[in-house]
Order: sequence, then structure tokens, then C-alpha cells
Amino acid sequence: MTDNQHRIAGLLLAAGGGRRLGGRPKALLEHRGRPLVEHAAGVLRAAGCERVHVVLGAGADVVRERVRLAGCVLVENPGWEAGMGTSLRAGLDSLAGTGAPAALVSLVDQPGIGPEAVARVLAAYRDERSLVSAAYDGVRGHPVLLGAAHWAGIAATATGDRGARAYLRENAGAITLVECGDVARPYDIDTEADLAHLE
Repeated sequence: MTDNQHRIAGLLLAAGGGRRLGGRPKALLEHRGRPLVEHAAGVLRAAGCERVHVVLGAGADVVRERVRLAGCVLVENPGWEAGMGTSLRAGLDSLAGTGAPAALVSLVDQPGIGPEAVARVLAAYRDERSLVSAAYDGVRGHPVLLGAAHWAGIAATATGDRGARAYLRENAGAITLVECGDVARPYDIDTEADLAHLE
């Protein structure tokens, strides 16, 4: 891993309120004996992200009390109910001035994506203009790596639950796709039925 790759920040979006899960904050769902947010932060660290910023929203006070996120920067998103776009903006704002050349963005509710997939996406970083996305059978998914040169443009278009989707669609030709379907499963934990994926 190059020196610049070491400086890439992990950005974990963990603010969701689990509307379709009866209002249970996703960060606090249990997976392998610990809260999902703790598991997801550990995946970013294991893949090589030394700096990890975690965006909290729903149940943020309880997450701070119960969850061991030592060494992570906890970012509060008071506007989390307006959708993932607000969390992405809050996370990118928190990275301003840190010297991170890129942010590797992952979602708390995708425990089927482990360190192998994240490390592949990290390895495709070239410079601050990089846009890299994991792909599953050729279809773009998470995690995504957003070079710092793109942050202002992404923040300007990140609204509702779309996050960086509009910006990435406009810049599709610049995205490096990294196939991860052989090492990860990109399901989301959105509904009661999805809880079966948790161990």
C-alpha cells in the first residue's frame, strides 16, 4: 500500500433509523455478537483505513454509550431523517482539512461486504481525482472511493437518499469498477426479512 493509500479515510454512514425495521437504529443491530456499526468500522480498519469517520444519526447517544469505536471520529448528523445525502455531506465536511486524499464510503447495513472487497477498492486509488466503485457481476455497488477533488461536487448534489448517485451517474465514464462479486455479497439490511442475514 502506498503512502497516499494509507491516508485514505474510511467513511462509514451509520445514521439510518431503520424505518422498515420498526424504528430500530441500524447501527445497533447485532451481528456476530456486537453492534453492526462496530463490525462495519472494523471491516474498514482491517482493509487498511487507519482513519475512520463514523456518521451517526438515529440513536446516536445510545451508540456512543454502548459501542466501542475507539480511534474513530464520531460525526453527528442532526439532519439524518432527510436521508443518506445529509450523512454523506456531514462525513465529507468532517474530512475537510484532514489531508485525506480520498474517502472510502461504506454503509453500515451491508455486513456481507468484508475487508477483501474494501481492500480491492482501496488498491484501485490513483490520485485525488480517483472515482472507484465495487461492482457485483458488473453492477456498481458499495463501497465507493471518492477522491478529494470530487467532494465539493458530490456535496452539492447529495440529496435525499441518493447520496453520491447523481454525481456518479454524471461522471460514469471516470469510474473505475472493481469486481467484488467473488468475495462479497452486497445485500442491505432494510426489512425484517433481511435480519436473517445477521449472525
